[in-house]
Amino acid sequence: MTTKTSGATAPAVQPFGPREMLRWVWTQLTSMRTALALLFLLALGAIPGSLIPQRSQSAIKVRNFQTDHPELNRFYEPLGMYDVYTSPWFSAIYLLLFASLIGCIIPRIRVYARALRSEPPRMPSRLDRLPEHRLLAVAPGTAQAVALDRAETWLRSHRFRTARRTDANGVEGLSAERGYLREFGNLLFHLSLVFVLLGVAWNNLLGFKGSTIMVEGQGFSNVITQYDEYRAGAWVDTDELNPFTLKLDKFIVKFETGQVQRGAARDFQAQMSVDADGETSKRTVRVNHPIGIDGDKVHLIGHGYAAHVTVRDGNGDVAWQGPVVFLPQDGNFTSSGVVKVPDARPDRLAFQGIFLPTAPEKGMMGHSLFPDAYNPSLFLNAWWGGPRNETGRPENIYALDTAGMTQFKNGDDILRFVLKPGEGYDLPQDKGSIEFDGWSRWTKVQISRAPGLPLTFGSIAAAVLGLCLSLFVRPRRLWLRTRQAEDGTLMVEVAGLDRADARTGLGEQVEELGGVAAGTPRQEDDE
Repeated sequence: MTTKTSGATAPAVQPFGPREMLRWVWTQLTSMRTALALLFLLALGAIPGSLIPQRSQSAIKVRNFQTDHPELNRFYEPLGMYDVYTSPWFSAIYLLLFASLIGCIIPRIRVYARALRSEPPRMPSRLDRLPEHRLLAVAPGTAQAVALDRAETWLRSHRFRTARRTDANGVEGLSAERGYLREFGNLLFHLSLVFVLLGVAWNNLLGFKGSTIMVEGQGFSNVITQYDEYRAGAWVDTDELNPFTLKLDKFIVKFETGQVQRGAARDFQAQMSVDADGETSKRTVRVNHPIGIDGDKVHLIGHGYAAHVTVRDGNGDVAWQGPVVFLPQDGNFTSSGVVKVPDARPDRLAFQGIFLPTAPEKGMMGHSLFPDAYNPSLFLNAWWGGPRNETGRPENIYALDTAGMTQFKNGDDILRFVLKPGEGYDLPQDKGSIEFDGWSRWTKVQISRAPGLPLTFGSIAAAVLGLCLSLFVRPRRLWLRTRQAEDGTLMVEVAGLDRADARTGLGEQVEELGGVAAGTPRQEDDE
């Protein structure tokens, strides 16, 4: 006997078409899991930008890194590790995160807009199944409409949206809901993240930041060649910087001279002449109080001393004359610097020195006693060497490359000498001389433009507001209806539901609403 088994055949799985595939990809991209993964990748991708030198910050550091690490450079260069924030892979993560957040937020905005236009939800058929439920008898002589009016007035005074409905059995009741700002805060928080990313991108593409050192009496023109350091976004045209000039007329510093906090800074201010748009004005820049020039900000970020020297070469000609910036090394402004005289003949000269604004008369001669210039002194040693061919390669003006140079000696010891303002020193072997003409102050200013900063800060403030709303607003639903008991007594049935966990006060609010509708308000317990 043959048994024949019959059954339904499973339908063949149809492959995705282009439309279905795009829909699936979009669904995956706009999921919260994908957004979190992209946010993590963005943070991870920013790490190389802080560890590896970037061309936008210092092309010299990038070149030195490439020379010192040729093996790493073989991998870093193709991967764009020297231009992380403008590299294709970082930009792809950034744009995908934009798309993910926007694709996630827009549908939720539509749902929220519909919820705002719609009435509170209909009353459940079984109120006694809700977390909080009360059944109270209405005070004698109270009509059904009066009880509902009382309840509706109370609900609106507590910021509930209400809807009055009659069910299929002819029972009239109230539906109420509040806490719509919770979802608004949630949407505001996520939308603010999008604008934070926009603000950061705006700054990175169109912002710049540069710094330069200005000595009293010297000026600065806002052109790329006059910056000591300069970082700019990919879309910044360095040929179209705002045309203005600055001149440091005077830099005023005040230090504490009393016994308590002696030497502490009390005031810094740079008095400048600003020439912009054909007009010259006197402006004062203080710490944390920058000045604005056509959208650019000028900040004070440092200060110190410059020694004015005159160097004569072996032929008796002035090979260098002017201020030399010395960089502070401690809180008392013990400062180090280098005087380079490459044009001296027949031999080039160089000096390494320490400037002490308040030098001791004896004891620790290498350290200043006070940050202000009460006893300025210049401690120097000297080098000489043959003329060197110019290579055009930039070098650090605060460090001396002694290759091909010989240090002056005093017998078997290194030649060292000290100069006071107005004093000079003749070098051995008729190599030349140096004079300490005096000193002045310098300040380091930062000139920057951050067009996306207001958007970024405003978005962060909005994100904090949205986060507070989503954390502290209580979404809650209340329902109330009246019905006749078997003995003819008018009863009020009240129930409530919280739409968020770990909320308190629902039971008290349900009981209070029932008491108001029944005409028997709940009495507060005495403390």
